[in-house]
Amino acid sequence: MRAGPSQDEIRRQNLGALLRYVHVHGATSRAELTTALGLNRSTIGALTADLAGAGLVSEGAPKETGRAGRPSLVVRPESERVFAYAFSIEVDRLRAARVGLGGEVLDCRELPRPHGPAAGEAAPLLAAMVKEMHQGAPAGAICVGAGVAVAGMIRRDDGLVRLSPTIGWVDEPLGELLSAELGGVRPVAVGNVADLAVLAEHVRGVAVGCDNVVYLHGDAGVGAGIVAGGRRVTGHGGYAGEVGHMVVNPGGHPCGCGSRGCWETEIGEHALLRAAGRDGVEGRDAILAVVDPAARGDASAQAAVRQAGDWLGFGVANLVNVLNPEMVVFGGTLRDLYLAAAAQVRSRLNSMALAASREHVRLRTPKLGDDAPLIGAAELAFERLLADPLDV
Repeated sequence: MRAGPSQDEIRRQNLGALLRYVHVHGATSRAELTTALGLNRSTIGALTADLAGAGLVSEGAPKETGRAGRPSLVVRPESERVFAYAFSIEVDRLRAARVGLGGEVLDCRELPRPHGPAAGEAAPLLAAMVKEMHQGAPAGAICVGAGVAVAGMIRRDDGLVRLSPTIGWVDEPLGELLSAELGGVRPVAVGNVADLAVLAEHVRGVAVGCDNVVYLHGDAGVGAGIVAGGRRVTGHGGYAGEVGHMVVNPGGHPCGCGSRGCWETEIGEHALLRAAGRDGVEGRDAILAVVDPAARGDASAQAAVRQAGDWLGFGVANLVNVLNPEMVVFGGTLRDLYLAAAAQVRSRLNSMALAASREHVRLRTPKLGDDAPLIGAAELAFERLLADPLDV
């Protein structure tokens, strides 16, 4: 028979629960923590003292409440002092941010991503941005880790980028390379861009309170982050969510994965630009150069948007039938496509999805915008601290 948890294990679990609550919800009174965590006031006081002693939170009087009696102390995350580095490797740019405990983006940098560099060439560029941001960190600040969002298939165990057709990477040990560039003193967690974006939107964005969410991220390719029953669905090896490679049109265009007629060949960046007769250009500006004229009545741009929007709805209807989400969020360039073709998407959804599955689904765009992958990468980096605050 397995022995029950020791007092020290219970204490560490409670410390993690309290720190996680403040990290997610921000400044919180002791009274609210007592109610939310189901612990008595003396226990909350002792846990807060331990976390404050470790420099993770601070306590202070609340703002004027207007109520009689002694106000409950407010516990705040030490956002400036405790932080993680977050990175996003995108088709056309590299982004880096310093994100404080509590989810606040304290500093952010961006560089164009040269076409074709391997992870060994991208890692020093990311590290150089970290060096710049580190100069702005206050004395005594603590970095608890780093997280990276990449558009590709990421092996969960070690952060190996198994395949990223849109970036051109195969079996790149990104986590290992970046850790070495950062001095090897910080753990570096690597995740898929859509998977980390859905984490961010579920914790801090448009999907707060929704336990069943599909986040669709688009650029040159398409991927999904999935939350089911309040938990991320990442699959056996970490490769779940490759919805861009659902074959929707077997006689369609060849895909970079080696197959033909994948969903991303009909709704990805290149598909919309090809339909609009704009081959040879790419990126968000190129997408807007189709979407904006469509909104102004340009016939060829409207036809391209309708075609891509119809295929977008086709795939969403299938995902709604399979996953029964409460919400579908359109991020990256799919945000622009969805906003321009919402009527086509909803029409396909209504005609193809089962009534019981679609009746409560909400279609939304990200509250966190382009920062969702960065904030999700930071959440991944904070996970070790939140699991055991005194072991970092």
